[in-house]
Amino acid sequence: MASPYEIRADHDADTIVVYQAYPPALADAALRAGRFVAPFSFQRMTWIKPSFLWLMHRSNWGRKPGQERILAVRITREGWEAALAEAVLTTADPDVLSRAPVHVQWDPERSPRGAALNHYSIQVGVGRHRVRALTDDWTVSLTDLTPRVRKAADLLRAGDAARARRHFPPERRYPLPGHLEARLTPGANGPV
Repeated sequence: MASPYEIRADHDADTIVVYQAYPPALADAALRAGRFVAPFSFQRMTWIKPSFLWLMHRSNWGRKPGQERILAVRITREGWEAALAEAVLTTADPDVLSRAPVHVQWDPERSPRGAALNHYSIQVGVGRHRVRALTDDWTVSLTDLTPRVRKAADLLRAGDAARARRHFPPERRYPLPGHLEARLTPGANGPV
């Protein structure tokens, strides 16, 4: 039986796409510079999500205040897996979690209409001591998905889920190395 904890993402041999929602000023500055710059905060944890639909649920399809712009952040798989190798599940002992440079949380995956599904999506919190690695070393490109998100949301509201799905990025199982899968799967015998 397949694990309900499976990373699904848009990825290729060298990169993986994660999604974030931002206020317009932050998104515009990042897109102009081609990388994250102020007003992006380098002093706090930032959460990256490889599930497009989970972020659509979280940001209400880019309609929540401060989350109006949806960026696809293409990062190296090397950086992604380095972050996961340092990660601690958010269910760990609070003292262990407070010292972890990266946090991992599993939340129910979402349908296009926001219903919880019976499998989980990974959210990765990159702590302030690793944010510069994410923004300066691992990030390959930034893409503004906001127009695509708005089109998909309009189609969903109009009841045309089939056409809306054409605007979703492709996602497939990410082949997580065994040692990372054991480390990050809740209930597995790997490190907390």
